[in-house]
Amino acid sequence: MRSSSFFHRRRRKFSSPQGRNQNLHRALRILSVVSPKLMENKGVLMTCPMSSYLEEQLQKRFRLLKLWDSQMKADFLKQNSQLISAVVGNTVLGADSELIDSLPNLEIVSSYSVGLDKIDLVKCKERGIRVTNTPDVLTDDVADLAIGLALATLRKISVADGFLRNGLWKNSDFGLTTKFSGKSVGIIGLGRIGSAIAKRAKAFGCPIGYHSRSRKPNANYKYYSSVIDLAANCQILVVACALTDETRHIVNREVIDALGPKGILINIGRGPHVDEPELVSALVEGRLGGAGLDVYENEPEIPEKLFQLQNVVLLSHVGSDTVETCKAMADLVLANLEAHFLGKPLLTPVV
Repeated sequence: MRSSSFFHRRRRKFSSPQGRNQNLHRALRILSVVSPKLMENKGVLMTCPMSSYLEEQLQKRFRLLKLWDSQMKADFLKQNSQLISAVVGNTVLGADSELIDSLPNLEIVSSYSVGLDKIDLVKCKERGIRVTNTPDVLTDDVADLAIGLALATLRKISVADGFLRNGLWKNSDFGLTTKFSGKSVGIIGLGRIGSAIAKRAKAFGCPIGYHSRSRKPNANYKYYSSVIDLAANCQILVVACALTDETRHIVNREVIDALGPKGILINIGRGPHVDEPELVSALVEGRLGGAGLDVYENEPEIPEKLFQLQNVVLLSHVGSDTVETCKAMADLVLANLEAHFLGKPLLTPVV
């Protein structure tokens, strides 16, 4: 009874920064005492490589199947369809309608990410398939990176690093850059990550504005019902919302032009949030001041014109990629799977 009551408390306390890691580790300890023999025959399909630690732990606890091990994926799924009770996916490959339809005994999809755009949630609801993700544990890292991209773009940190490494400092000084402190910051999406970005930017003395589906009653920041109005009234625009049909290309030509030739765009959300050809055109033509990007519309393909621009900082979708956070995300995936198979409440349920 102790473990059952703990899980009910655990769901309420999960987002508390003070108890987050402690509670997660306690959940794993409670589950691991009773779980191994009960779950060693449960088939878990991992869609692609995402974490060696997670892979090792899944192998220890379940009957792990790796989709990437087979070149003939359709045949692989057909041969193993009856065995698979769970799918573990991520932002690269989750659980679309085709995959779900091929697995008649699928019970749960546990995503090694906070984003859900790679999962057919409608299909999961229709089939009664549970869905979990990994919120909270990655919030700090992604918010940190957003601020880092803003600083790196405005202060041209990457360019300055190359200036020194190439020996150019011996002959001339590096040019002047632009300060970050005090710049007005507009945030699209004031959820967990957006709020964490706002908190950090506020510490730099930045006035904060935001756009979301509705006004946040407890947010002491200026609300804009229009993304265009938000862009027109900030110097740095940060994309931090979830990717949905409504938010696809939420940053289009009109928004970019409203941000203007001195504005900076930071995207740590999803690539399709931004109309990428319009972004590239604006940067090349000088209609946008700069951009710090961690995500792209057709990853891992990146428009080559971006490589030639010194007012752009490019990262390879590494927002949550720290040792600490990747382990916490993996532990949360494991805890959700084990809770499900033991009949306990899920820690971070979506469906």
